[in-house]
Amino acid sequence: MPGNLEDFVRESNAIEGITRDLLEGEIVATREFLAKGILSVASMELLVFAYAPHAVLRNKRGLDVRVGRHVAISGSPWVEVKLRCLLEDAMNRWMSPWQVHCEYEKLHPFTDGNGRSGRALWLWMMGDKGLQLPFLHRFYYQTLENFR
Repeated sequence: MPGNLEDFVRESNAIEGITRDLLEGEIVATREFLAKGILSVASMELLVFAYAPHAVLRNKRGLDVRVGRHVAISGSPWVEVKLRCLLEDAMNRWMSPWQVHCEYEKLHPFTDGNGRSGRALWLWMMGDKGLQLPFLHRFYYQTLENFR
């Protein structure tokens, strides 16, 4: 069960099948993201870059993604608009952390790194108590599938 940030990032990576040692940049970027008082598209981009340096925001046509059976909306400027609105919802607490996380995963705003950055967004909303709640792999994917 996670109890600190390193454990959380390690478990978040494991959900994605990433079993290598943690990279210092992942921990630093996650810590810096969690310390932010105001979220922005730029803050999400910095976090995603630490997790998946080749990933980009899907704000242009042709940047489409499919994850299993889920096909996210087509890449376009609307992806950035929807992400901005979702971050506003998160900051204003208009949705629960889990709802924000699910909407983020449904939007899939980046070409890669969405799962890990989405879980960090969840943790940002949960605060320190989130470190005590493990993401159980089976439950995680079942509930995401039911949400979609």
